[in-house]
Amino acid sequence: MEEKEEGGDGGGGGGGGYHRPAKRLRTEEGAAARELEDGEEEDEEEEEGEEREEEDSAGEEAVRSARAGSRSRRSGGKDGAEDSHHIPPSPVVHVRGLCDAVVEADLVEALEKFGTICYVMMMPFKRQALVEFDSVESAERCVTGGGREPVYIADQQAFFNFSTSQRITRPTNADDPTSKNKVLLLSIQNPLYPITTDVLYTVCNPVGNVLRIVIFKRNGIQAMVEFESVEDAQKAKLALNGADIYSGCCTLKIEYARPNRLNVVRNDNTSWDYTKPFLLHRERGKGRQRQAILGEHPSNGYGPHCPLLPLPANSRYRRSSEQVQDMISYPPLLPKTFPSTSSSSLLGSSSVAMVSGLHPSKMNCSRIFNLFCLYGNVEKVKFMKSVPGTALVEMGDEYAVDRAVTHLNGIKVFGKKLNVCVSKQQAVIPSQVFELADCSSSYQDFSLTRNNRFSSAHSSRNIIQPPAAVLHFYNGPPTLTQHQLLKLCSEHNVPSFIKFKVFDAKPSSKTLSGLLEFDSKTEAIEALTVLNHHQIRIPGISNPFTLKLCFSTSSHL
Repeated sequence: MEEKEEGGDGGGGGGGGYHRPAKRLRTEEGAAARELEDGEEEDEEEEEGEEREEEDSAGEEAVRSARAGSRSRRSGGKDGAEDSHHIPPSPVVHVRGLCDAVVEADLVEALEKFGTICYVMMMPFKRQALVEFDSVESAERCVTGGGREPVYIADQQAFFNFSTSQRITRPTNADDPTSKNKVLLLSIQNPLYPITTDVLYTVCNPVGNVLRIVIFKRNGIQAMVEFESVEDAQKAKLALNGADIYSGCCTLKIEYARPNRLNVVRNDNTSWDYTKPFLLHRERGKGRQRQAILGEHPSNGYGPHCPLLPLPANSRYRRSSEQVQDMISYPPLLPKTFPSTSSSSLLGSSSVAMVSGLHPSKMNCSRIFNLFCLYGNVEKVKFMKSVPGTALVEMGDEYAVDRAVTHLNGIKVFGKKLNVCVSKQQAVIPSQVFELADCSSSYQDFSLTRNNRFSSAHSSRNIIQPPAAVLHFYNGPPTLTQHQLLKLCSEHNVPSFIKFKVFDAKPSSKTLSGLLEFDSKTEAIEALTVLNHHQIRIPGISNPFTLKLCFSTSSHL
């Protein structure tokens, strides 16, 4: 869900342009600039997918750099020259007004005429970037040159001003600003589909020889990819930084990593050492098909397929020796935790999640739906009578379950830590229905509810976001006030928010949207669990407004 940017000059990415076209990787002819078009959808659909203000970063220090650059644009001005009067000169230049097709190589190609570029940090969802030059003089040439005559990046005019940072802080914390590493840190933003070693190998190996990959889930989905040489890693960063793995989602933000070598002990979906293909014993005679680089992602049942974006054959970054037929298919890696011999069980594939650690009196089927619906369609919810505090959640497909496990496992709700995992059940059967502590039913079918957010043709606008202390609300009545929302929190005995922000509504808008900041992530989770899809009735209007909540990408207001 995307927030509307303040002080728009074309660089914010807000104001209704939430469905980004797929970003092709940089080719020799140059990537085509694609401007977003404002949709003519209904108000509720316009609010769907409205949440991209702050980018997930490669590390806390990189986040601070990005925020500093973001603050610099708020001084206003029509071009970079005017902005520069408000901010002292710095070797770091804040670039805005970029089109969605831009990757790091486009920036380097357009700006290297002003001086040597030491580092680039992309902010894809904001259509912005930070560029660090080797000297203040080079940065001044860029800012003044961009103010004197238009500078085009990927066929679209960009705007420049000095950043409030004197240096972009790298995850490596290297003193040498030109230092590089053969290990890259990849942050996957808006991971609508599962990210595996197969996917990353398919994306990265055409650029340079990949030795090892490790995927981990901390603040969202991140991965480290070790290349054979620093040169290969540098080419990969240029070609892939800011690109989408799948159309309109799974956007790559790339930095140089801190370690210079990865240690892999097991070859599976989350780690792989390509120099040791037999780290784990595998069954012979059966091959696992690597995701084809020209193929499409398996349909999730929520809309059109999202094709993997290949590195074009004429790309200057593709290794000349790379051939499609060189892609390796490895035998299957089967988890040992599934005793069943069926294929689906061996692969741990199920569209049912099991969640335990539920509060005995405060959680019910509707509140589970309110939380899980952020990561996929929820079909059915059933509490298990034989296991108190445990429920089964049937979702639209196994990808939705994977997203729910990734983002909800381990969170605290009403003082209880949730354990979310893939169930061995393939469906939820409405048996042994009983009454919960709040007198609601232990089983509920949500397959026909309009509150499922992944059913419409516009489901690709949904941004998959981990729990955060800031909530994005939308579809509220236009007369909704801060006092009414605080009263709503009090009436339902949930923590109150500490900051409130309303977005400027379009003239044609019939609903209200904005942000709510809570003291902690836990408080925000509890408020969302209770108030998501709460119906607000307005005198004189027959149909109630269904207040919708989701987690914001902003860390604060």
